[in-house]
Amino acid sequence: MAHAASTYKRIPRDGTRDLNLFSPRVHAVGRWAIPLVLGLIYGCWAATNRRYGGPITTGNLVFGFVTALVFAVLMAGILMLAPRLRREMRALLWFAFSGAALGFLLSQTSHSPLFIVVLSLLTGAAVGLGCLYWFSMHEDAQGNRPT
Repeated sequence: MAHAASTYKRIPRDGTRDLNLFSPRVHAVGRWAIPLVLGLIYGCWAATNRRYGGPITTGNLVFGFVTALVFAVLMAGILMLAPRLRREMRALLWFAFSGAALGFLLSQTSHSPLFIVVLSLLTGAAVGLGCLYWFSMHEDAQGNRPT
């Protein structure tokens, strides 16, 4: 009786392993596709918040696409800039980006400015602290990532 060959990969004796699950081409496409898709979702969300359940207008569509473009460009810039920064500055950058992004979304609704500021700061702080924890646990003291 024939048996299927094992596909289990053994870790080399030196303890190193390949952490990349995807090919370099997939990573290259992901560098622009992920900010673009997230930007489109964000732009649609902002345009929906702005129209307050009314009809979709040309101005609303333009607002959504401009918002999507700005979000995608900012996110792509952050993703390119962040690896060059120290972990504390990276966490601060993600804190500012996430807090500002949520604050802009909420500013398109009828919530009070105090509520918007408090919720944006709390969300940004949670994202920043989460990023700082993640970066601290996945890098050595010099900021080198494992290979």
